[in-house]
Amino acid sequence: MTARSDGVPTTMCWLLGPHDHWESTLSTLATPVLLAASEGESGFHAPSIADFFPPAILFEDTIFQIDRIWIIRMVAAIVLLAIFVTGARRARLVPGRFQNALEMLIDFVRVQIVEEIMGKENAKRFVPMIATIFFSVLAFNITSVIPGLNLAGTSRIGLPIVLAVWVFVAYWAVGIKKHGLGGYLKNSLFPPGVPAPIYLIVTPIELLQVLIIRPASLAIRLAANMIAGHIMLVLCFAATQYFIFEAAPAMKAFGALSLAGGFAITLFEILVAFLQAYIFALLAAVYINMSLEEEH
Repeated sequence: MTARSDGVPTTMCWLLGPHDHWESTLSTLATPVLLAASEGESGFHAPSIADFFPPAILFEDTIFQIDRIWIIRMVAAIVLLAIFVTGARRARLVPGRFQNALEMLIDFVRVQIVEEIMGKENAKRFVPMIATIFFSVLAFNITSVIPGLNLAGTSRIGLPIVLAVWVFVAYWAVGIKKHGLGGYLKNSLFPPGVPAPIYLIVTPIELLQVLIIRPASLAIRLAANMIAGHIMLVLCFAATQYFIFEAAPAMKAFGALSLAGGFAITLFEILVAFLQAYIFALLAAVYINMSLEEEH
């Protein structure tokens, strides 16, 4: 996501520097695509959906097209793998700080998400999957506030759809494996305790939910939250750029307000990055558990 900064103290130190350095900092914080104007054009440039579809860097107009968001996703994936491979190789009986932090995060997913929803017995099978989903979503979300990346890997719908399809395949697979195809469909489409004529209404709704609504809600919720946060941040920092360097003198004071708003939203977006990872993993555990239950 664009227009982000990790640390307020560091950024404030930059802002105390020379005028040119200040302008350069604000330009970095704001999305280049959204702030770029045609030659001779000036004024405030509002956020647009174009930021989520940056121009191709390699292999333009092919299925292997590489653009900025593709590179951001690769960076996030490589860093995530490096963290866990390093943690596994340095694992000790008495953990250090790094190992202890990783173990705390893994235990959070295992205890607070998987075991809480599925119980300890079923949780053993699904901790690896749910933990992978949680940490992947978190890594791709947090790139929104990393200087130089400044865009969430999940802010374009393709990646959320891939993760949602994985959950979709998982809850169908475990349901069919446990109950058989007929038993799974019966449990999913014909809730017990409903009068027979009402099934004419309930069953199509349940089928729509199992096939479309569950995976769609996972993907759309994640992408929509990261898109909204990106737009709000770009709006704040682009407004700061405009107020300070282009607006009339009487309007320049508003630049301080928009800058403060940008930092506040940055902190909020860090929270949202964790929250969306938690919600995605939690709902994945819920949907899989519903397929394992005898009746629901």
